[in-house]
Amino acid sequence: MTAAGLGVKATPFTYAAHALAAAAAVLVLVWCVHFRGGLALEAQNKNLIFNVHPVLMLIGYIILGSEAIMIYKVFPKLNHDTAKLTHLILHAIATVLGAFGIYCAFKYHNDSGIANLYSLHSWLGIGTISLYGIQWVFGFVTFFFPGAAAGVRRSALPWHVLFGLFVYVLALATAELGFLEKLTFLESGGLDKYGAEAFLVNFTALVVVLFGASVIVAAIAPAHVEEPQGYAPIPVS
Repeated sequence: MTAAGLGVKATPFTYAAHALAAAAAVLVLVWCVHFRGGLALEAQNKNLIFNVHPVLMLIGYIILGSEAIMIYKVFPKLNHDTAKLTHLILHAIATVLGAFGIYCAFKYHNDSGIANLYSLHSWLGIGTISLYGIQWVFGFVTFFFPGAAAGVRRSALPWHVLFGLFVYVLALATAELGFLEKLTFLESGGLDKYGAEAFLVNFTALVVVLFGASVIVAAIAPAHVEEPQGYAPIPVS
């Protein structure tokens, strides 16, 4: 049964997603700036370079990508071509910021003498950003320029949406693994398992899960709920 079949509209879930996105952005900034010491691209303290990674991956990659996914439901009356262009641009920005966030993780590892690509988080991260880029190129060529024939676009659209949501779920899963991996390293280094920072990281990860769920429901739910087929409103006597 689809979201439409349950009589669910996208609008309340877009509201929830935006509230949760704001909360997640604030929480990751508090973590990286207040608890972890700030952000930097060059620093003696290499941890400051790493801190750019979670900030860009969450705010620049996942949240901006989520806005691209929801654009058709946030502004259902927006001109289709304008919505499509906005969708394309937001995904492009998210891809660039995500790629730069991954670069910062590699830079931190290289500057600190830490091996690269040894964890499931890193494997999924590289795979997800690669699939994200492939999805963007496919969407650009098929739906924007030069654009496929109308019949091809109609056939490709459901697969484009399905594959896009699959990649989005992979991005969420990769982020959750990233929070878990970093917190495990910190706790192994002496961080209090029941302290404020550990609580903040776990709570941020939980907010990201709820945020992602809201985005997915908003994406698959209709902007307007139609009357169920075969039924009419109950008359008021």
